[in-house]
Amino acid sequence: MAPNLVVTGLGVVSAIGQGKQDFTAALLAGRSAFGVMQRPGRRRDDVPVLGAEIAEIAVPPSIPRQLLRTASLSATAALAVVQEAWDEADLGQLDPQRIGLIVGGSNVQQRELVNLQDSYRERIAFLRPTYALSFMDSDLCGFCTAHFGIHGLAYTVGGASASGQLAVIQAAQAVVSGQVDACVAVGALMDLSYWECQGFRAIGAMGSDRFATSPELACRPFDRDHDGFIYGECSGAIVIESLQSSRRRTAAPYATLAGWGLAMDGNRNPDPSLQGETRAIRAALAHAGCLATAIDYVNPHGTGSVVGDETETRALRECGLSHAHLNATKSLVGHGLSAAGTVEVIATLLQMRAGRLHPTRNLDNPIDPDLRWVGPAGAAQQVANALTLSMGFGGMNTALCWQSL
Repeated sequence: MAPNLVVTGLGVVSAIGQGKQDFTAALLAGRSAFGVMQRPGRRRDDVPVLGAEIAEIAVPPSIPRQLLRTASLSATAALAVVQEAWDEADLGQLDPQRIGLIVGGSNVQQRELVNLQDSYRERIAFLRPTYALSFMDSDLCGFCTAHFGIHGLAYTVGGASASGQLAVIQAAQAVVSGQVDACVAVGALMDLSYWECQGFRAIGAMGSDRFATSPELACRPFDRDHDGFIYGECSGAIVIESLQSSRRRTAAPYATLAGWGLAMDGNRNPDPSLQGETRAIRAALAHAGCLATAIDYVNPHGTGSVVGDETETRALRECGLSHAHLNATKSLVGHGLSAAGTVEVIATLLQMRAGRLHPTRNLDNPIDPDLRWVGPAGAAQQVANALTLSMGFGGMNTALCWQSL
């Protein structure tokens, strides 16, 4: 059992809202922001690609404008969400050498790089020097550690769409091991270019041809008319520390991270594995010392993938979780890929604090109608124990167990 690990700070930005207050209001109201994506470098040859794009990232005045001049969209989002989480947890009171940072995600600035390459292709000698930094995954660590003065550990972890939850696990382990007193886990905004969008469509992972002219209907996790994930720009930051550390300040914890599970499928391909998912879920429950019957709510991976959704519902049943309330955060914010796991943990903790579960959009005909789905009206629900699930290409399965204080 993890020794009293708690969350003391959250930061979030998404297409439906930036900051905990706006994000919570949008979640509980069931709002979404899907449309044909317009960001430069996101589409090619006028082929429409559906998704949810952030209108504008409001950067706190504490972040110098000079720092932002060379910051990519991913770096700007990371700075904004870490600032929000940092302020809430009051991390400025801690020794900088006892603070860590884990960034979940690899190859997250692809659109920025493609745009630069296209712009400088005929004048490569004038390529801006910061390109040598921005193509590396460590760039987001550099931006955040420099601005916030973090002198403990800092590194990135790549787990495809499980990266966000993997970052939380790594942050928890850094605190448990005594390397740091507090650690910030960031789910990095994966900034897709037209290359990645085409690649996801070619492999059959990204929708939606069926709802190409009705973007608001396209994102359909667990619905029989699902035809692939719909991308959504987002990023999140979570501060993990021991309960003892939090009590030395005024930080009010959201919940306890009671346990986690990580299991690999031994498979490079994107095919989901029932065995891998059930192993991760059971490991998280065992680590937390929590029975499946005690889980009130599950925030599933729920991408809208035909095979993925069906495998996940089978895993929930096999693990004895068919009684738990379920909703799909991606139905509102889209699939944030590297950021998804972190943002969905944030959605879970905010729902636990609010005592209310957000609606699931477009769940008109569930693939497993007997599960306890939260419908279009949302539901009032006190949550004592929750699970969050996140899976990634390459056969990575993660599960986190959360308990209210």
